[in-house]
Amino acid sequence: MGLSLIIVEDDQTIRETLSEVFSREGFKCICFAKGREAIRFVRGHSADIVILDLRLPDIDGLKVLDSLKKIDEDLPVIIMTAYPEVKTAVSAIKAGAYDYINKPFELEELKILVKRIVENRHLRSRLLSFEYQQNNEDSVALIGESRGMKELLGLMKRVASSHRTPVLITGESGVGKELVARAIHKMSQRASGPFVKVNCTAIPESLLESELFGYEKGAFTDAKTGKKGLFELASGGTIFLDEIGDLQMSIQPKLLQVLETQTFRKVGGLRDITVDVRIITATNQDLKRLVEEKRFRHDLYYRLNVFHIHVPPLRERREDILPLARFFLERYGRIIGKKVEDFSEGVREIFLHYSWPGNVRELKNVVERAVILATGSMITPDHIPPELKEGLGEDSGSRLLCINRESLSLSEVIEEVEKAHIKSVLSMVNNNKSKAAHILGISRYTLREKIKKYNLPF
Repeated sequence: MGLSLIIVEDDQTIRETLSEVFSREGFKCICFAKGREAIRFVRGHSADIVILDLRLPDIDGLKVLDSLKKIDEDLPVIIMTAYPEVKTAVSAIKAGAYDYINKPFELEELKILVKRIVENRHLRSRLLSFEYQQNNEDSVALIGESRGMKELLGLMKRVASSHRTPVLITGESGVGKELVARAIHKMSQRASGPFVKVNCTAIPESLLESELFGYEKGAFTDAKTGKKGLFELASGGTIFLDEIGDLQMSIQPKLLQVLETQTFRKVGGLRDITVDVRIITATNQDLKRLVEEKRFRHDLYYRLNVFHIHVPPLRERREDILPLARFFLERYGRIIGKKVEDFSEGVREIFLHYSWPGNVRELKNVVERAVILATGSMITPDHIPPELKEGLGEDSGSRLLCINRESLSLSEVIEEVEKAHIKSVLSMVNNNKSKAAHILGISRYTLREKIKKYNLPF
């Protein structure tokens, strides 16, 4: 969908000529002979650029400019003026116009002005979205030799070619769902546009709507100025909604509207904003179950689940463990400034036998810790957390089931497995509760409750 260009000019010949020229350039042109008509339109619809004549039959052009800037202070307006009105045009610049052009003018001169606005718009959007992007080298770390990873890469390439199809990524905590989303973005036609990540659990419920969709000036007590939301910042690119299963019910209808129409309204807004954005979502929850429990809208689920990608856990693709480990070894050796060249045979055996309940994230943390501890060019078993070495990394759950399993009830077995895994993760991250909760895919509060329940050391 092209950018919308509003032409406000009472001369029919000029109006039609400009509309024809810029329509060929890919713009969606909307023309008005009167200023008040243009103001009414912009109040109810989004606009990207305005070309405004200063002399209009119903209202002074400067008053039109003032009204437009009150509706949208970021709206770029190009003023058209005759030579005797140059001083007025300069006043228009001071009042917020982007630039002015003298009549009669060359069409190429006006096209250059409009092109400059479009380029500035793209640059500004990317700069504004930068704070929401994570400069994470792991985004290129979709390394794998397993059949599961090759199938995953094949699906990613196929959906990347469809630039607007919604994608739902599922998988356990730590498997790399964000990496998949970033890779789809980079392989798509949207690669030059922004990639905006939103963690639906990280933003307080009271702020999430205004963060996603923005707000108008005066929408609430502290709204001294308007603000663009993350969907607007992501226009031309991709927005990644992580932990979508936790999205509050009150916002779900608005997300559904964006999926269906590519439009939304800011908090306190009266006009529709149009965006060109691909929506990628991810969750480690069972969305179907959430739909059955009335905690997630069924119509939203089906709109999000147009193209489903499941990322298999690391234990189901053991061929990928050592290539990933070597990638992280090289990365953290470079970051920390150590020349650590390889893993010993004993470490490789531990890695291949361990069940990796925390998946790729856990592997990354283990390798980073090992590089910090290493004193030579080789990672040895001494640099690996002891929990990984028990029974050569045998799954703690399997070990428990082999010990006195006849005397334990199912709930007792589950609790023992959970206790052992929490203890293992806490040890791996040196008892850092935030990191442990992140790896386990639970909140810090839940982790604290489980530590108390199982009488684990704080």
